[in-house]
Amino acid sequence: MLRIYDTRTRQVEDIPQARALRMYTCGPTVYRYAHVGNLRSYLLSDLIRRILERQRVRMVVCQNITDVGHLVDDAEFGEDKIAAQAREEGRSTLDIARFYEDAFRRDTAALNLRPPEHTPRATEAIDLMIELIAKLIEKGHAYTVPDGSVFFAAESFPSYGEISGNRLDALKPGHRVEGVDPRKRFHADWALWKHSHRELAWDTPWGGRGFPGWHVECSAMSLRYLGEHIDIHTGGIDLRFPHHEDERAQSDSAAGHEVVRRWVHGEHLLFDGRKMAKSTGNVVLLADVADEGLDPLAVRLAFMEHRYRHQMNLTWDTLRAADRTLRRWRARVAEWAESPSAPLDQTAVRQAEAAFDDDIDTPAALRVLRELERDESVAPGSKFESFLHLDHVLGLDLSSEIGRVRVLPAGAAELLEQRARARQECDWAAADRLRDDLAALGVKVADTPDGQTWT
Repeated sequence: MLRIYDTRTRQVEDIPQARALRMYTCGPTVYRYAHVGNLRSYLLSDLIRRILERQRVRMVVCQNITDVGHLVDDAEFGEDKIAAQAREEGRSTLDIARFYEDAFRRDTAALNLRPPEHTPRATEAIDLMIELIAKLIEKGHAYTVPDGSVFFAAESFPSYGEISGNRLDALKPGHRVEGVDPRKRFHADWALWKHSHRELAWDTPWGGRGFPGWHVECSAMSLRYLGEHIDIHTGGIDLRFPHHEDERAQSDSAAGHEVVRRWVHGEHLLFDGRKMAKSTGNVVLLADVADEGLDPLAVRLAFMEHRYRHQMNLTWDTLRAADRTLRRWRARVAEWAESPSAPLDQTAVRQAEAAFDDDIDTPAALRVLRELERDESVAPGSKFESFLHLDHVLGLDLSSEIGRVRVLPAGAAELLEQRARARQECDWAAADRLRDDLAALGVKVADTPDGQTWT
């Protein structure tokens, strides 16, 4: 059984055993390329899915595409991020949204993130949002103002703040240049619908044209595609407040009960000790990693060296080390594939799977693999089966070099094992002699900090 940290209850909780589970993941706002910090959040939901699917659970996943409604700096006033980018690039908002949506899909595919069953776009779900807003107005949780905008009445949801700890009685009015919106009954109310005559705007039953607020999009789409009982909701830690607090208030108020069972958040990613930002010039894209000659899945491996809810400092040295490990493991798996078949190493597999189930402890699972790689008592065929079995969760394509590597000459595999053992025992004379024996067979051996490799 998977146990995972629930942000709302502030403790590790069981994910109940069931034949099918429903998970919602807050998707991208498609106005720029996703950087590797953004992508770490999406790896979290992919790992949850893979772990549960290995336990024979059918996962139904929804991940939205925000292509309208997300304002610059998440303010109540101002310009939509997509509209701002469209103006900067001299293209239409729709062109911008589709271009960066396609780029996001390519990046997630390169990281081996399994595609969700549902990926609704906000612009194609306006009717769902209008229907939800109308329901909230009818139930007394929302109110209209003369210009056709609609606000959620925060005070109508008493348990607001359970996810982030930001209770309504402690929240103070914002101090932006514009000040507090005079149309609000209470300063912490937020816009469900914003009056506007801009390019992307729609008519509403309560009068006037406009566009939806960012928070209402996720409520409307999650309720439509997953229903009123959602088992897991994931996102980055920065979404706890106000996005997930507002989303919970909207969804629960409409449904009349707690909609999401477990709220799971991934921590921030730093690069070279600083938060990634355009202003600091340290934004790293997946394309930048490939331009350095590194496999994109080295990013996935580097992420898994840390717990998802711990802040992580990524560096180029970290990525290069992950790339070396990834290439070595693929070469070893291809090498072991030539050995006689053998059963899984049950001890190693149980330890790794227990780590997965323990709040997704990927660092512990990777340590099991490293120990298994070095364990001379385990047959190569067993290592092969165990690595590929665990790669169903790790998603590192460890079998990708099978068939691409020249088959070792007869007797070379045994010499490589003997040399690895000699190096482990610091018998350097024997290691040098075995290197010469391997060279005579046409096998070139190189020693690295992570062990010997061969071509």
